[in-house]
Order: sequence, then C-alpha cells, then structure tokens
Amino acid sequence: MRLGSGTFAACCVVIEVLGVALFLRGFFPVPVCSFSGTEHQTESPAPEPSAGAISNWTKLPPPLFSKVVIMLIDALRDDFVFGSEGVKFMPYTTYLVEKGSSHSFVAEAKPPTVTMPRIKALMTGSLPGFIDVVRNLNSPTLLEDSVITQAKAAGKRIIFYGDETWVKLFPKHFLEYDGTTSFFVSDYTEVDDNVTRHLDKVLKRRDWDVLILHYLGLDHIGHISGPNSPLIGRKLSEMDSVLMKIHTSLLAEERETLLPNLLVLCGDHGMSEAGGHGASSVEEVNTALILISSAFERKPGDVRHPKYIQQTDLAATLSIGLGLPIPRGSVGSLIFPVVEGKPMREQLRFLHLNTVQLSKLLQENVPSYRKEPGFEQFKVSERLHGNWIRLYLEENNSEVLFNLGSKVRRQYLDALRTLSLSLSRQAAQYDVYSMAAGTVLVLEVVALLLLCVPQALSGKAELDVPLLSPVSSLLFYLLLLALAALHVVVCTSSDSSCYLCSLPWLAAGGVMVLISTLLCAVVSALTGMFAAGSRLSKNPLPSNSRWSELDLLILSGTVGHVLSLGASSFIEEEHQTWYFLVNTLCLALCHEIYRNCFVGDDCAPQRCPHAGEEFDGVAAAPQGKSTGPDVWELDRASKHPSPLEALRGPERWMVLASPWVILSCCRLLRSLNQTGVQWAHRPDLGHWLTSSDHKAELSVLATVSLIMIFVLVQKRCSLASKVAMAFGLLGIYCYRVAVGNLLFPWQQNNKDISKGITEARFVYVFVLGILFTGTKDLLKSQITADDFTVKTVGLWEIYSGLVLLAALLLRPHNLPVLALSLVIQTVMTHFVWRPLRHDAAEVTVMHYWFGQAFFYFQGNSNSIATVDISAGFVGLDAYVEIPAVLLTAFATYTGPVLWAGHLVNFLASEASRPAPETQASGTLYLRTKLTSTSMDGVKASIGFWSKKARGGSRCGGWASALRPLAPGGLHLLSALQTATADPWLPQLQAC
Repeated sequence: MRLGSGTFAACCVVIEVLGVALFLRGFFPVPVCSFSGTEHQTESPAPEPSAGAISNWTKLPPPLFSKVVIMLIDALRDDFVFGSEGVKFMPYTTYLVEKGSSHSFVAEAKPPTVTMPRIKALMTGSLPGFIDVVRNLNSPTLLEDSVITQAKAAGKRIIFYGDETWVKLFPKHFLEYDGTTSFFVSDYTEVDDNVTRHLDKVLKRRDWDVLILHYLGLDHIGHISGPNSPLIGRKLSEMDSVLMKIHTSLLAEERETLLPNLLVLCGDHGMSEAGGHGASSVEEVNTALILISSAFERKPGDVRHPKYIQQTDLAATLSIGLGLPIPRGSVGSLIFPVVEGKPMREQLRFLHLNTVQLSKLLQENVPSYRKEPGFEQFKVSERLHGNWIRLYLEENNSEVLFNLGSKVRRQYLDALRTLSLSLSRQAAQYDVYSMAAGTVLVLEVVALLLLCVPQALSGKAELDVPLLSPVSSLLFYLLLLALAALHVVVCTSSDSSCYLCSLPWLAAGGVMVLISTLLCAVVSALTGMFAAGSRLSKNPLPSNSRWSELDLLILSGTVGHVLSLGASSFIEEEHQTWYFLVNTLCLALCHEIYRNCFVGDDCAPQRCPHAGEEFDGVAAAPQGKSTGPDVWELDRASKHPSPLEALRGPERWMVLASPWVILSCCRLLRSLNQTGVQWAHRPDLGHWLTSSDHKAELSVLATVSLIMIFVLVQKRCSLASKVAMAFGLLGIYCYRVAVGNLLFPWQQNNKDISKGITEARFVYVFVLGILFTGTKDLLKSQITADDFTVKTVGLWEIYSGLVLLAALLLRPHNLPVLALSLVIQTVMTHFVWRPLRHDAAEVTVMHYWFGQAFFYFQGNSNSIATVDISAGFVGLDAYVEIPAVLLTAFATYTGPVLWAGHLVNFLASEASRPAPETQASGTLYLRTKLTSTSMDGVKASIGFWSKKARGGSRCGGWASALRPLAPGGLHLLSALQTATADPWLPQLQAC
C-alpha cells in the first residue's frame, strides 16, 4: 500500500495520540467518585437497623456543635505545632494540646500537596487527582458534593476570609467573604493582616454558623526562605495569638447557647526542607490537626498524644458535627474521639451512617464489591447493630447490652477502616492493561517510522507501507486470536476495573486489530530490510564512515536515558542518571584527548606537537627509510590532521587537564543541593550556607561567584554592556542584602534595609539594556549579512543578559552553580570542542546533557515541591500573573536555557570563522598551489639546463634546477611522486 509521506506521518500521529491517551488513561485512573446526580442531594438518610423492631431514628442526628470555626494555616506541618517550635512559639496552643479540652492529630495529606487539591480533600473527603495541580493555578467551581454545599443547602450561614481559592471553588456559598491572592509569596504580612482585621467585628456577631479563616503567611515565608527562617517563629507566635483570641471568644459565647462550639486548627499541607510543597515527603504530607471544644473535657491524668489519621477524615467529622449528610464522594471515616463521649446508641448511629455512605461509594466504583472484606464487615456490623437495637428497645440498660454495643462499635470501626483503605487504594491503582496496550501501540508506530524513514526522505517522498499483506497473512489472525483470548482472560479475572474491559466489544476489537496490523507491518518491513541487506552484502559498497567511542557513548546514553523513564524510581532519581552520564562523558573526553595527544588515531605512539612545528602532511623521512606512501600519507594527513598539533605550553596542559577540571566542578555542585526523593532529606552544603549562623560565609561565596560571572561573561561584550553587567551584578548583591540573605562588610546585624523591590528593579533596567543592545546588534547583522562579528557579539550580549537575570533570580547559595556553569562552558569551548573538532551533532548533545545536569545541580527535581515560586516575584510589589509565571519558569529551567543559549552562540561563532576542517583545507590548497607553481618553475628550469648542457647528462640539468628547492625539495618531489602520475617523475627519481 503506497502512501505519501504526509499521509503516512498524519496516520502515525493519530495512532500515537491514541496510544498515549490510552496509556495516560491507565496511568491516571479516574478518581473514586459518586455517580449520583445532584437530584439526590435531598436523599433521605439510611434508617437505623432494627432487626424486626420498630425504630424511630429515621432522620439525620441533630448537630453536635452550635458554631464551627475553621482556622486553616497554610503549610502548617505537624512539627510546627507538636515539636520544639510549637513549644517555643505557640505556648497557648501547646497548653490546649497537652492539658486543654482538645483532640490532637497528625493528618496525612495525599499528594499532590498543593493548596487547591487539599482544600478539596478537606471539604469533600475525596482524593484529588494530579490534574488538580494544573487547576490549582486557576481553580474552577467545585461541582462535587462537599461540606460547604451541604451546609449551604441546610441553611447554614458561612463567612470566609483568606485565600481566594475558596471563593473560586465555592462562588455562591458564602454570606460574606474577603479573598486574598495566594501566589504573591513575597507578601507574608499584609496577606494575614487582611484576614485578622475582620476578627474583632465578626466574633461579636451572631449571624453566622461557620467561619473559615485561611492564613497564607507561613506558606509564603517557606517559599521565600525555608522552614528554618527566623520569620517562621514570628509567624507561629502571631497565629498562636489569633487562636487564643478566637478560642476565648467562643468560650464566652457558649454561656448563652445550649450546644458547645468547635474550633478546628489545621493545615492544608506541610513544607519541605527547601520551603516548597507538592510532593510526598514526610514533611510535606504530615499536617497538624487540632479539634478544640468544651465538649472534649479530659479527666485528670488523661494524656492524649497526637494520633495519625487521614486528612479526608475531616469532611465526615464536620458533617456529623454540623448535623449534615456526609459528602457522597468522601472516602474518609469519622474521627471517633469526637463522638466518644456520646451515648452508645448515638455513637452507633454515627458509625452506621458513615459505613452506609462508604459502602454505596464502593458499590459504584468497584464491580466486585461483594468480594471486598470491608463490605462483608459492613454487613456483619449492620446485622449486629440491628440485634443491639432490638435488645436496646426491649431492655434499656444492662451489662450484656453494653458489651454487645462495644462489640458492634469495634466491628463498625474495623469496617470503616477497611472500606476507606479499599477506596483509597482504588484511587491510586494503575490500569496496567490499558497502559500496556497504549505502550505497544506507541512502540509499534515508532518502529514503523524508523523503518520507513529512508523511503519517506527519498526523492519521490512516498513509501510502500506493508499493510495489505499482513491482513491476509496467518500471523495476523494468530495475533488477533491471541489478543482476543488475552482480553477475555484479563477482563474476567481482574478484580479492579479496566478501561479497555469497559469498552464495547467493537471498540476493544478495533484496538486489537490495530495492534495486530501494526505488528505484522513491522515484521514485514523488517523482513524486507533484511532481504535487501543480504543482497547488498553480496555487492558491498566502500564506506569511509566510522563511529567513534564518543559517538557510541552519546547514542547509548541518550537511548538509555529514554528507556529509564519507563520506571518511576528512575524518574524520581533522574538526577543520578544525568550525573552518571556527564561524568562518563568527561572520562570519554579524557580518553579521546590523551589518545589524540599520545597515541594517535592509528594507535601508534606519537608526541603532541607544538604550534611551531610544521604540519604539512609531509615530514622529513628518517634516514635509511623509504619515502613512499607508507611514510608520508599525504592524503590521510590532509583530511584528518592531528587536532592538537597547534597547542603548546600551558594551552596543551589545559587541554589535558580540562576533563578533570569539569569533573571536579560537577562533584562540587553535587554536594551543594540534595535532590530527588531518597536522599532529599539529607543535609547538604546549601542548607549549611542558608542557615542564619553562616550568613558571612554565604556573603563571601556570593561575592566570589558574582566576580567570576563578570570575568567570564564580559570578554565578548561591548563596553556599554560591560558597564551594565558590572552595575547589574552589584545591584544583585545589594538586593540580596536588602532582603536579608547577605551582609555588607560593615553590616553586622540581620536588619533588612528594604523589601528589595528598588534594588531588583535597578537590576532589571540593566538586564533590559543588555538585551536591547544585543537585539540591536543582531538586527544590524541581518542587514549587513557579511558582518559575522556583529552577529556573534549580539548573540553573546543576549546570552549575557540572560546570565544577569539568572543571577538575580537564583537564591544566593545557587550563585556558584551559575558561576561554575560558565567555567565549564569556557573550558569546553576553548580546550575540548575546538581542539578536538567535534561536529555540530556531538556538541549539541553535550550541551543538552550538561543543561539537564545543571537543572538538577540547582536543586530541582521532577517534583513540583522544588519549584521556587518566590523567584517569580522578585521586584514585584503586587501579583502580576504573566511576569510571575515567566520569571518562575526561567528560574526553574535556568540550567537548560543557558546551555541552549550557549549552544547557539558557539555554533554561530564557529560558522562565522573558518572551521577547523576549512582551515586545514585552505592550508592544503595554499601549499598545493605553491607546489604547483614550484613544479612549473622546475620544469622550465629543467628544460633550460637540458638545452644548455648539450651532450652532458640530463641529471646535471635537473640537479641544477632542483638546487633552489634544497634542502626540502627532494622530499617534496618524493611526496608529489606518490600523489601524481607525471611521466617525468620516475626519471627524476632515477637521478
């Protein structure tokens, strides 16, 4: 079947998209949710099981609390409250935890640990998917059932102050609200003052039932300076005073109400050691949760240690506390200590409502729900509960009744725990069958593309795709039958739901036909290729191409990295792959340099010649040896001259030492920032430098790094750009001093001069000036196309502007990363790429490898927790979305961007000057021209002396003619004899 290249490519793209979509559908399964529509919001609650007796408990239980205040402190990880920081900075909260009327918990948040998914989990009890990370940037209206939705439907009056994400999720649910932006992380004072300023007024009012406060300052401090900043303690003290104000106000109000109030102190997620969040480290997932109410009075000697629960458990608990239905999609279970003081019948009623809700959710999401142990436990619990109700109605109080009730309660708690675990596991379960089918489709298309590329690039731009023959072959039907049998086995034996199994047989059969057809097409293409190869082997063609060890390393390393992305552990620790590849590349370059300098391409020992020594391709023949082809190798030497022959003295030694210099720099950078998952918690040099005790050392290191940056960048800049670069780097140091990261030599305290906005904008002016100068030169070079110097200077100035911007956005302890990146680029340019004459493909791949390695040297990883959001607000005094996003992206990908920019500069500079091969060819052309001219003179002289010496020997005339060329003339002619076929040269050789 003949197809045009465009049609074939379009078909491949469509199939690739189908395969990728199928893979992602298995990798990101649909989260557990209730499929009941909104019309079921008024669904009556499950009646109390009665086992034949008549029970009058058919409605929802009444609320347990009169008012509920939720004080959510963003990034409140557990050790901020229960650790030494809590004891030191939150004394009132510590008193409530240790001696007050409260229950303390460590609530585990499931990743992704960013704000919007965590709010969603707290209010709906469901497990958000990773797509919610994208929605976190612009939260849409939440359509799922939630505590807020149920409270609004029940007529509860809700007031909210804080993060505007709540307003976006619940746009019409609040009686009163005041939202603040959560992305302007440079502000950690006003963002909380805007919440607290409403407290005095709202706490005196009586026209609300639920008050929600979301404080962002703690999270912003973490993004700016990390969890070890002295600002953390001040913010915790501020939050402690706010909590005391709210608690005392609620206690005073309880004197006038019949029911107690509830104060909830919680965090949405934790904070990593770098100050970010979003991943699954212990510091990011463990959050503090404290339930404070006069209903939780403790007896003397009652020590309540924090217990571990799931963050999703809060939704069910708040619903029971407010007398509301539990959200239908909740996978959490009731926090039992909240109702532990209630009568046994009420306790069992609360537990029964929770287990009924979870069992319905299980039935909607798990086809084989009857086999689930949680469902069986629920049925047993419900039966025992009915027996207890019957006994309770017959005999109101006895020891047998209490013992049976305790047994039913334990059974319910076990059922709740098992049901919740089953549903949570369902949300995180991979659909391996769909993933495998998508992977096979993608690999088949890739293989077919690779096999058909030579035909597609031919002059006809069309190719013969072997699709018709496979359909009529036996292999196709055998594969189709095997895939159909596999499909039946998987769909009938799998306990979990598979997407392909849920498709109609026609759609699933189409996928199987497509897989079989593509596989047969690949086999047919391979068969044809091997058949053509066997015919070609009988008539081999000469080939001068040869793969070097470096080419093989680059190819195998790139392919190996791609294959490693198929394992999640390699993705989590991808930095180890790049560190290994870069180190191996340095060793391979070292081997290549030493071989060229000491051994040579033919593995014969040779010395590394100096620049002053001639390299003509023709050398003096050793005495007593032939001067034929074996000695001179004129053609080989002219095509492949020794790449290191022009180096002498220090330059030669720098070439030999350059791989070890690069290896040393990479080793130092690995010690600066720990990244990944397994070792991210281990101390590194960056943590030591950023501690408040080592600010002087960090200041010295930053100064040295900024000086190195200036020295390495300014060489190729214009005078104006050099001045702008110097003032810009000085402004960067002043900015870091202003925000309290560094110290001036005369400054011995930690007092901040300003917020750094003026200093940062001062640097932005110089960045824009350098970029404008470079752009102007670049546009000028387009007009005068022959002026390559202006073009290269313009490109370098644009690159210099990006370096200055990177130095401003990177944290001070990462300035050595930028400086050493420039050092490695300089060393590679002057002592590796140019002397060894690597081609553009090799240089490009090396730039890509180093760019990826420097992405991880910065401390980045594949976790969003390592994204430095604070870089997006350097110099901004308000949240402006587009500049913030661009600056954050540039700061995150500084390494790859700068190495890509250097690649453009290097290729442009090499194109504007004679390439090494061009220089060798020019030298050869010049010497050949001179030789041709000399031979013309030799011939004329020979003719003259031949006529003059009549009767004498012709050799005498030739000798007189060759005398002006002595002493190298004979050697030159001997070489020319091997390269030419002039008839008189043998006669000359005979003389």
